[in-house]
Order: sequence, then structure tokens, then C-alpha cells
Amino acid sequence: MKHIVVNGLLLEYRDLPAADEGRPTLLLLHEGLGCVAMWRDFPAKLAAATRCRVIVWSRAGYGGSQPYAAPRTPSYMHREAEEALPALLAALHVERPILIGHSDGGSIALIFAGAFPTVPLGIAVMAPHEFVEDVTLAGIHAARTAWETTDLAKKLARYHHDQTPQVFSDWNDTWLSPVFRDWNIEAYLAKIRCPVLAIQGEDDEYATLRQIDTIAEQVPGTQLLKLAHCGHTPQRDQEAAVLAALEAFIGRLSAG
Repeated sequence: MKHIVVNGLLLEYRDLPAADEGRPTLLLLHEGLGCVAMWRDFPAKLAAATRCRVIVWSRAGYGGSQPYAAPRTPSYMHREAEEALPALLAALHVERPILIGHSDGGSIALIFAGAFPTVPLGIAVMAPHEFVEDVTLAGIHAARTAWETTDLAKKLARYHHDQTPQVFSDWNDTWLSPVFRDWNIEAYLAKIRCPVLAIQGEDDEYATLRQIDTIAEQVPGTQLLKLAHCGHTPQRDQEAAVLAALEAFIGRLSAG
């Protein structure tokens, strides 16, 4: 595992080199309880399939990355997209990445692409959120119950170590706070200029398919992939289909 200082914080990351020169750099953005290690072997498989450089990192406060000193606010994904991510790209000398985000990471990718429309070569989002739904809140309430009644804390501690209680409470408390009910990033969608691939499972326990349909309605040319027998983690539930879709999407961008 490598480390880099971004905006004064020490962040962990993995950097898988490209097999072919001239291929674009892929940057993976994890979900609300994720980190580098929780991607498992997906980054390596993605690198092999696309022959691209793949960078995967843990946002501040996750995995082995240093946490923010300030408490989390409902605008935490905006902070990641508009402050942390540009600083990371600059530190790594990456100019035109393809962003691949899961859940919170997908939302961050959408905000970034709307805020900096000339920067990303393309974005692929898996189970992103643009607004809060009742099913989302039900899923997050269920996660809190699992935290209180199962070994979820022990499982997460394998990845986040002594930061685990803060990782969970930051995510769960923020999404369940009354002020977060009106959270919405649809205004960013109309500003996106790069190609978009949006992937979601038909059995997503945190959202309806309205989430990716909304992207397609507001970003012309968006490619949708709706996966049967798939929940909130397409890269695990339907790994082969996701890898094939990403390989084709990235291939078109590379050729263009």
C-alpha cells in the first residue's frame, strides 16, 4: 500500500500500472463504508481487462487514511468531489481520468463531472444516489440494526481498524439526519459533458432504478446497465457483467 499527502492528510492508495502506454487512467471511488481493501481483487481484474492504469484510494477517515479534523456535514460528498478529488489528481499528476464510483463514490463522481466538466474523460457509476428515497433510508435503518445486533462492527474493523465506529456513525448518522432528507445533486447532472455509464442492480436494497433513469434523462447519451439478480454492489453480485461493460465503455473512450 502506498501513501500520499493530500490537503495535509495522509491517504492510502494502490496504483496498478498500465499494461499498454497511452491507455487512460482509471480512478476508483469507494462506497460509504468502503476503502481500498474492500474493493478486494476487483481493481486487479479491471486493470487486466482494460490494460489501463488503475488507482484506488481510501478517502480521509477510511481504511488506513488519516481522518478529517472537522465533523462530517451533509455536504461531505461535495467536499470530496470539489476539494479532495482535484487535490488528489494534482498530487498524482493525473489529468484526464475515467472515474469509476460505487454508491457514495458514484455520487462523488457525478458531482465532480458536473463541477469540472472538462476534466474527466468519462465516468462510470455503480448504484449512485442523486437524491434520497424512502427505500434508501429503510436500508440505512437496517444497517444500523445490523450494527447493533450482529458482528457487522467486527467485519468492518478488518478494514477500518480503530476508525470503525467513526466510519459507521459518520455515514449512518448523516444519512438518517432530518436535514439530509432534502439532499439532492441533480443540478450537477445538466453540467456533465463527458460520456456516462450508469449501472444498478434491479434488487438494490438502497435505491430504486429511478436513480440511474434520472441520470439518463438529464445527461444525453448516458448508457444504462440494469442488472437482474443484483443488489447494491454490482461489482460483486454481477462481476463478469460489470467488467465486460466497463471494458467496452473504456475501449470506446480510448478509441475516441
